[in-house]
Amino acid sequence: MPVTDTVSIIIPAKNEAASLKMLLPELQKNFAYAEIIVVNDGSTDETSDICKEYAVKEICHPYSKGNGAAVKTGARAATGDVLVFMDGDGQHPIKEIACLLKKIQAGYDMVVGARQGMISQANITRGLGNRFYNRLASWMVGHKVEDLTSGFRAVRADKFREFSHLYPNGFSYPTTSTMAFFRAGYSVCYHPIVALQREGKSHVNLIRDGVRFLLIIFKIGALYSPLKIFTPISVFIFMLGLSYYTYTFVMFNRFTNMSALLFTTSVIVFLMGLVSEQITALSYSGLSRTEKSKTS
Repeated sequence: MPVTDTVSIIIPAKNEAASLKMLLPELQKNFAYAEIIVVNDGSTDETSDICKEYAVKEICHPYSKGNGAAVKTGARAATGDVLVFMDGDGQHPIKEIACLLKKIQAGYDMVVGARQGMISQANITRGLGNRFYNRLASWMVGHKVEDLTSGFRAVRADKFREFSHLYPNGFSYPTTSTMAFFRAGYSVCYHPIVALQREGKSHVNLIRDGVRFLLIIFKIGALYSPLKIFTPISVFIFMLGLSYYTYTFVMFNRFTNMSALLFTTSVIVFLMGLVSEQITALSYSGLSRTEKSKTS
């Protein structure tokens, strides 16, 4: 299926000059029709020189703002109908870009390069962590999420920009964009890839960014489906109150104030979830109308 949309390939890069030397000429050779944008996120190496050597569009941050900030900068500057995001460290196989674009042309709004097996993970710990995130996110959005944190993806530009105010400046933009697309009802699919060995040292902090990913999952879940958050909490508090009431009734034949407090709290938490669900629906419908008016 031929590519009928214009394409922009966006590469956030921080001190990735060594891999860009190999990546940029390959991209120009295989995707001469595409706009190539390197977002230099405060690099202190020869990244700018490499960009000038291969005559690609470079956008420089005066200091490092984070991977997500670089992605947003690239998305704002891109002119293509379809945006392809890939890391500048050489992990993402260039040959798979064509497969992502074919699925976009087939009607999907987002196509994610899903890393297969532990061989594609930086280490076992990160691989296990990503599996946990995938399962949690799948429950939150009600769809199977095969790779929540992959930064290799192709998206419709207008739909990606629709959620730009939600994307964090750190490494969590893949998490946010994936869950936002699912909850918005856009079409998302996965294409299996085997990630290559990266050049240089990873900028991801396992503990700090792991906690951040977890918070992002709950943040987006609460934003688009609050009852997914409030209902389990309400049920837990209710069961705690029921257990405590059973204990006090059997042991002392009494209904205590603590049991009443727990029962009341569970009801309040559930009602908060219902109200939040309605507010979310109204807010999102307003967002949809705004986006439609912009495009009309």
